[in-house]
Amino acid sequence: MAMKTNRTQCVICNKDKITYLCEGCLKNFCLMDLTKHRQILNEELHHIINDYNQFKQGFNEQKPSPHDLSLINEINQWEMDSIIKIQQKARDCREIVIKSSQTCINDIEKKFNDLNEQLKQFQQENEFNEINLEYLRNELIKMREEFYHPSVISIEQDSQPFINEISIISLEEKPKLGKGKQNAVTIAGGNRKVKELNQLNHPEGIFIDKNKNIFIADHDNHRIVEWKYNAKEGQIIAGGNKQGNRINQLSQPTDVIIDQQNHSIIIADRGNSRVVQWFNQNQQILIDNIYCYGLAMDKFGFLYASDRTTNAVKRWKMGEYNNEGIVVAGGNGKGNELNQLSSPTFIFVDEDQSIYVSDRYNHRVMKWRKDAKEGTVVAGGNGQGRNLNQLSYPRGVIVDDLDQIYVADSSNNRIMRWCEGKEEGEIVVGGKGEGDQLNRPMGLSFDDEGNLYVADYENHRIEKFKLIL
Repeated sequence: MAMKTNRTQCVICNKDKITYLCEGCLKNFCLMDLTKHRQILNEELHHIINDYNQFKQGFNEQKPSPHDLSLINEINQWEMDSIIKIQQKARDCREIVIKSSQTCINDIEKKFNDLNEQLKQFQQENEFNEINLEYLRNELIKMREEFYHPSVISIEQDSQPFINEISIISLEEKPKLGKGKQNAVTIAGGNRKVKELNQLNHPEGIFIDKNKNIFIADHDNHRIVEWKYNAKEGQIIAGGNKQGNRINQLSQPTDVIIDQQNHSIIIADRGNSRVVQWFNQNQQILIDNIYCYGLAMDKFGFLYASDRTTNAVKRWKMGEYNNEGIVVAGGNGKGNELNQLSSPTFIFVDEDQSIYVSDRYNHRVMKWRKDAKEGTVVAGGNGQGRNLNQLSYPRGVIVDDLDQIYVADSSNNRIMRWCEGKEEGEIVVGGKGEGDQLNRPMGLSFDDEGNLYVADYENHRIEKFKLIL
């Protein structure tokens, strides 16, 4: 009797070998490709540790005193105007503000210690996977958001005879829309993060067709949903059959586009390392074994995909998806030189077939002209930061008819607009306005009227902004 061997197909080399299951991505790797896979995960952990150290240093240098907050000054002014009648109320309000601020600081410091212990454990034991890395990355983003936007309270005035009574309220109870120049309208989602048809769970890439219908990569619901114009809920047009790698399933899709020639849906099925096509509920794999994040299609029907494993953008001719594609940006190893990329995410292709790439870990947007051997920096590229010449983990990128470049400056919770050749960009959405708050913006898209649509990732919604040029 022949001895039974435990051989399966390696997801990378496609050869029947003794393989090992990765608990994070649920894929089988041979020993050689498993080593490469672990190396990629180690690089991801290294980036998270660097981000943690940089943020901790900034926190320690800029840690505010609760007594310096502007809310205290407002309370003091109110106290002077109302004199004796409101002195007791002022003392009460001060105590609430100071306690809230101190609690926020204490919470962040505690989270620092907890996250530090987890980072040390992962490094020492070398036992982690994609799920662990995504958790660490999200925890660090939440901590940064708590630090840069520490105040979760504000002052509400209620007119009364002789005095204006005040109380401390949560900002979450305020109306969503303010008086900013770019008041937002929620077009899809915004009903908490679950999986009903009127809800989204961490949306990423979006696509707007000529009828203003919105196609959304509903990342954590593992599905693509379409929201008709002015609809109250969406409809599932791909996936939605739980997370998995069967042909009718998706796993953490990050982007979606519509092939205008045959009206099929093309999806970056990142969790399954493939690009798939859905047409009238029939599915096929277009490109396999690619850790794809962003998709684009030019006017000639060429398909473009960013590949985070090879740190490149590749192009395929329609119907010829069985090859490895042609590298049209990056592909020269991971780095920050002009011919390199570091974890490319969303992409945009213009009328001249120039490619705009969100170069995530280099905190910049690169433009590669057709057949160019290297790119040029058109946004960011001055290190990670919040200044007008900087970006922090950019995601969505799109270019308007005036060749202005719009970037989802994800970790800064804002949308930036850059003109090519300029040293600085300008904030068009986000920042300090009341009516345009974002939390880790991702995909961007325009409709034919020039309205900007933003996938508001942590708020689980799609926002529409009428821009003032």
